Amino acid sequence: MPVTFADVATSEYILLTTFTKDGRPKPTAIWAAPAGDALIAITQEKSWKVKRIRNTSRVTIAECDRGGKPKGEAVEASATILPKSANAKTYDAIGKRYGLIGKTFNVFSKLRGGMTKNVTIELTPAQGS
Repeated sequence: MPVTFADVATSEYILLTTFTKDGRPKPTAIWAAPAGDALIAITQEKSWKVKRIRNTSRVTIAECDRGGKPKGEAVEASATILPKSANAKTYDAIGKRYGLIGKTFNVFSKLRGGMTKNVTIELTPAQGS
């Protein structure tokens, strides 16, 4: 049975693969929390993955370990950079999903200017998935 977006969404760690302008894959392990039928994650606005997502919304997601080693097949998804006004909701969702470790991450991220220097990435199933 093929892996679905919903299957990957339940993973503790998500391998988010973005793509360069010439199509090369660039995988990164992330934390993500459910938001309806989507997943949301927080990252630095100046990160390369954000720059690549702004170039193309096509991404893949897969279950992985915390080191980024895939534990299953990747599924096609679409990524959108949300306005910074979504950051508070994303921090809350990360804290709720990852408990004390997530809440600790949130505190330190916010102390480093996360509310203004970070953006939320929304991941949704690719069309036709």
